[in-house]
Amino acid sequence: MQSGLSELQKSLGIKFNRPELLEQAFYHRSYLNEFKGELVSNERLEFLGDSVLSLITSETLFNLRKGDAEGDLTNLRAYIVKTKSLSEASKKLNLGKYLKLSKGEEMGGGRENPQLLANTYEALLGAIFLDQGLEAVRNIIEKTLFSLFEKELKLGPPKDAKSSLQEIVQDRFKQSPHYKIVATTGPDHAKKFQVAVYVSGKEYGIGSGASKQVAEEKAAKEALEKLAK
Repeated sequence: MQSGLSELQKSLGIKFNRPELLEQAFYHRSYLNEFKGELVSNERLEFLGDSVLSLITSETLFNLRKGDAEGDLTNLRAYIVKTKSLSEASKKLNLGKYLKLSKGEEMGGGRENPQLLANTYEALLGAIFLDQGLEAVRNIIEKTLFSLFEKELKLGPPKDAKSSLQEIVQDRFKQSPHYKIVATTGPDHAKKFQVAVYVSGKEYGIGSGASKQVAEEKAAKEALEKLAK
């Protein structure tokens, strides 16, 4: 087992039955290009962890926010499950320390990259789910992620541009805005996204950022300004 992962298991309060799953959660795809051996990257675990995280968050909000409509629950889930917060949860567990990266990713600051840390957090959740089951994952999410949003879980999220745009477009056009990635630039460790937002097929705003969520928020702000004219 990778050095230090026993320490991580202690902090998680979990002893893996299949430690190879825990190891796989930290194999970034760039590392496989330099390592001569049969290893699997953490991307499949990330895919699984993303779905488990969405399920647990949805169930938690459904039970806690009994007066919220579907749209309110969707907005709050999106506010909680985003790159920035998943990165913060990842840092709580110091997951960057355990990552296996290529030399290029290492030199490019991969251990501190918010998107990479968020992906690793989801991969870890996927590994825990396969090895320990759903309740073990729920426990970790509550300690590391939901604990960051105690106020929002009680009161709901603060209004952001996307939420405001959703309400205005729904009221005025009887539909939802549509977001689309129109361009991506830069290497994996420093990717930039450009996102446009459309209403009835017409572009109303465009924004860019280091994550899709940031780009979408900027596009929504521009759309709000245009709709206010």
